[in-house]
Amino acid sequence: MDSLHHPEAKRALRLKLRRKRFELSKQEQRQAARRLCQQLKHLPEIQRARRISLYLPVNGEIDPTPLLSWFRQRNVDVYLPVLRPLSDNSLWFVAYHANTPMVKNRFGIPEPDTRFAAQRRNRLPAWALDTLIVPLVGFDAQANRMGMGGGFYDRSLAFMRRPGPAPALIGVAHAFQQVESLPVEPWDVPLSAVVSDLGVVRAGKKKS
Repeated sequence: MDSLHHPEAKRALRLKLRRKRFELSKQEQRQAARRLCQQLKHLPEIQRARRISLYLPVNGEIDPTPLLSWFRQRNVDVYLPVLRPLSDNSLWFVAYHANTPMVKNRFGIPEPDTRFAAQRRNRLPAWALDTLIVPLVGFDAQANRMGMGGGFYDRSLAFMRRPGPAPALIGVAHAFQQVESLPVEPWDVPLSAVVSDLGVVRAGKKKS
């Protein structure tokens, strides 16, 4: 799929896949979220994590938040991505609880409000997490990820392209977001796996 190296082709594919997400009914979204979370609970990268980040879904993204109560039962610390102010579009990860003060960022996405000192004290860089559950727009059979195009995760996780300890990266999506193949860009940070409502795709392996 060499044509996806062209920005216009990538943009068209993003729009197509996002449109398909929007077309899901609320019931279809709930069913997909339930099936996704059942798949995630069986992943070793999820089971062994003590510090994990996920995201609050927007624009039809598959919803990982049904896992929150399961994480709390297991005494797992949960974090959310927060846009770093005055930075080059990178992320902090801030502790998230039921009573965490929230604010909408410039994209309209709720995130912990770091104007509160307590929230600033509860932030971590990505390298301090065990596992990150990350959204995506498209993926292929080798667990290559197409994001929104802003590069927030790639910038925040650039350290993972160098040797050293690193968190596990788990992409999540609706199964219909899988495409034939995606080009790998030099700045892409590889995922450990992509989990959908219908299965798990491991990096370099076929769907199971």
